[in-house]
Amino acid sequence: MLMQKLIAAIVCLALSSWAMADTPVATHVTKKTPAKTLPKKGIAQAAKPAAVVAAPEAAAVVTDPKQQDIIADLVHTGRMVCELGNFVTVTPDPEQSTRFIVQMKKNTYYMSPVETTTGAVRLEDTQAGAMWLQLQNKSMLMNSKLGQRMADECQSPNQMAVAQAMKLSPPPSLLDAPTVAKK
Repeated sequence: MLMQKLIAAIVCLALSSWAMADTPVATHVTKKTPAKTLPKKGIAQAAKPAAVVAAPEAAAVVTDPKQQDIIADLVHTGRMVCELGNFVTVTPDPEQSTRFIVQMKKNTYYMSPVETTTGAVRLEDTQAGAMWLQLQNKSMLMNSKLGQRMADECQSPNQMAVAQAMKLSPPPSLLDAPTVAKK
């Protein structure tokens, strides 16, 4: 249960960051509009300037060769069955060992590893606006430009085993009181 909540939190965080990346951001303060007079009270009211919002940081592509190799070793490859009868194929790029080719239906993406703080494996094709997010028990293909999932619940055989183990022995809930061993 704990792992499911953790995964749900990671997915929500990832989705909110993708939604933030696609929303227009104000980069300057607009000029004040002329004051308007209210008809009954005769009080002039000036428009408030728009707030300045900092642009979200772009995801940092991993440039350290050692770290790229570590991430490349963690990526599940092969044909993965997804929900709704879809499937995604992930293969290492023969030209670059740290890049991956992700295919779904007629779409092909050339993805590179991106740093994460959550432990999830994240690959991105920034030109196409696609992202592959791989957790312990499932993976998903996202369209970051539209903020939509293209494929969800994709699983390699290893991820299927982890998902099954999570169902059979879920971790304790964060809300449960910890048990203290008696001496």
